[in-house]
Amino acid sequence: EYGYTYDDMILLPRYIDFSSKDINLKTKLTKKISLNIPIVSSPMDTVTESKMAIGIALEGGIGIIHSNKSIDEQLKEVQTVKRYNNGFILNPVVVSKDSTIEEIENIQDEYGFSGFPVTENGKIGSKLVGFVSARDFDFIQNKSEIVENIMTTELITAKEGCSLKEAYHILTENKVSRLPIINENGELISLISRKDLRINKDYPLASKNNETNQLLVGAAISTHNSDKEKADILVSQGNADIIVVDSSQGNSLFQIEMVKYLKEKYPQLEVIGGNVVTKEQADNLIQAGVDGLRVGMGIGSICTTQNMCGVGRSQASAIYNVAKYARNFNVPIIADGGVSNSGHIVKALSLGASCVMLGSLLAGTDLSLIHI
Repeated sequence: EYGYTYDDMILLPRYIDFSSKDINLKTKLTKKISLNIPIVSSPMDTVTESKMAIGIALEGGIGIIHSNKSIDEQLKEVQTVKRYNNGFILNPVVVSKDSTIEEIENIQDEYGFSGFPVTENGKIGSKLVGFVSARDFDFIQNKSEIVENIMTTELITAKEGCSLKEAYHILTENKVSRLPIINENGELISLISRKDLRINKDYPLASKNNETNQLLVGAAISTHNSDKEKADILVSQGNADIIVVDSSQGNSLFQIEMVKYLKEKYPQLEVIGGNVVTKEQADNLIQAGVDGLRVGMGIGSICTTQNMCGVGRSQASAIYNVAKYARNFNVPIIADGGVSNSGHIVKALSLGASCVMLGSLLAGTDLSLIHI
């Protein structure tokens, strides 16, 4: 067989009777998850952390947080994305009335938030006693001053059970930035943010979890057995929507066992496997239970598989053949690697890819700058 790269092919033009505004780019990322634009940021340590994942998700795509960090660090990145844009914030950052200004400033630096609900014991589910924000202590020099002495206690709240629409109405009518949701005992249940209302208006295509209204985000793990624990934490504590089993050669015993483990323990979790370039490789992962496939081997900007191992396949041929086979099982594929311009994206989608994974095209942008 001949193998074709993106640059070996070009699409023939046809008649146009529509405008660019009529084009719908909504596509499948996995069996259950759809995106409004077919763009996925690569789990490379120079590309995707929380800033990139948030930026991509707001535009309608999704970011995959790389695994080249400790589990605590990766979990924090996932949680940062999840806290960014919500409906009801079920796990808001809460402080106690005994917290000091110094502690509040440290929390602000860590999470980037300007204000926090105050409860009796500093936890969700405890009685709401006030709210503290930067304007309450901007000019106070004594950093050991406790929150109880400076917090705002006259609060606008909503009762547990109100709808999201009702909560947003209360928030806008009273011109407040945040709306605590309390139960009949006055205990904090959740929080609504005015920022989220504004984001919903500014980013109508944002990729969100339909149940939580939080931005979609994925996390990568390796095929090492020890990463089963990492996956457990990312799913249970981080609420990651997707786990990507990240390997240059996806058709291996190690990846198949990892996919089976994830699907057996978390039947509702969407799992993406790969990388593969042939239908035989794809079949093994499909039978193991993957919900999506990454296609591409040795053609990424920093990938050395073809040079070092002499293994791989021309990307256009890989996409076409794997997509044609995977379609029989309703498994979408992601074209991963070799995309150096927008024309390559169009070709990948035309050849059968549902999404395109971008690495080098995003590296070096403001959102990809990683703090070391």
